[in-house]
Amino acid sequence: MATSSSASSARIADALRDRILSGALGPGTRIFQEEIAEEFGVSRIPIRESLRILESAGLVTIVASSGAWVASMNLAELQESYLIRERLEPLLLGLAVPLHSPESLTRLSELAADANAADSVEEFLDLDRKFHLAAFEGPSVDNLRSMVDRLWNSTQHYRRAFMELVWDSGLRETHMEHDLLVKAISDRDVRSAEELMAVHIRRTRLALEHHPEVFTTA
Repeated sequence: MATSSSASSARIADALRDRILSGALGPGTRIFQEEIAEEFGVSRIPIRESLRILESAGLVTIVASSGAWVASMNLAELQESYLIRERLEPLLLGLAVPLHSPESLTRLSELAADANAADSVEEFLDLDRKFHLAAFEGPSVDNLRSMVDRLWNSTQHYRRAFMELVWDSGLRETHMEHDLLVKAISDRDVRSAEELMAVHIRRTRLALEHHPEVFTTA
């Protein structure tokens, strides 16, 4: 019975995760347990567990005796998240660089090219996420990887809102930085890869700071 309940919780968490990351459920949206339970044909027990899974992933905020909401941020909170990313992601990338294989480097190069050719914001966001997470593959540092994943989850909506604002003007600098990252990783140049990643994240943070409307429409 416990196994069945755990499987239901994981399945529901995956479904809700996809809805949140795709923007179908926006920041601040209330999640009603009874509606989810009816949709999936389960009791409240797996729903509560699925919400705890999503909370640990940085996607949901649970308030005791009140309910659950899709996690949201204000500008100051996003700035803090990006400052943390500027430190953690270069660290994770530096550990990953020596572990990349010819196959993983080919995959990374393909993802960068596909992101460059993306026809929509959603396609770009999906490929950009895959590119970055593929760059981090390799090292056995579960705690660090979990922190990075959580930061990516919690900032997803704001990357989407920002991309929708700048999409028509093009992403030349972003694509150039992706290509430089692939080159540094291929050259096993840990220091350059770390510095490029920090600059890549910092540039997005500074750009977001000039678009407060991203947060008023969140």
